[in-house]
Amino acid sequence: MKTLNRNKTAFYYALYEGKEPMVDDYGNATGEYDVKYSEPRKFFANISAANGRADVKLFGANVYYDKVIVGDDTFPQIDEYSILWIDTAPVIDNEGKTETPHDYVVKKIAKSLNSVSVAVSKVEVSR
Repeated sequence: MKTLNRNKTAFYYALYEGKEPMVDDYGNATGEYDVKYSEPRKFFANISAANGRADVKLFGANVYYDKVIVGDDTFPQIDEYSILWIDTAPVIDNEGKTETPHDYVVKKIAKSLNSVSVAVSKVEVSR
């Protein structure tokens, strides 16, 4: 199954590269880690319309907001640790870090012979 170019939408992704231990001002390990991602890359694929549900619970509302990205055999090596910018575009500062937080994370990947489907969920990241 091939995807039509006219149905493709641009999005950005960054691959997980690992984590580094954080140190304090004196060079001592804090026990926390800084997660490292690659520089965001642009890709075009079919992205479904938003779907999901909202549940009201005793202690607040849970909102599930999911999309599915479908690509062909040229799809990048996105995995469950990758982060995505679908509704926004990343802004990169002079140091090479992204100023715009990602807005989606990968939940599940389903690969077939000629296509890849990626289930993603919307997240709110505070800086």
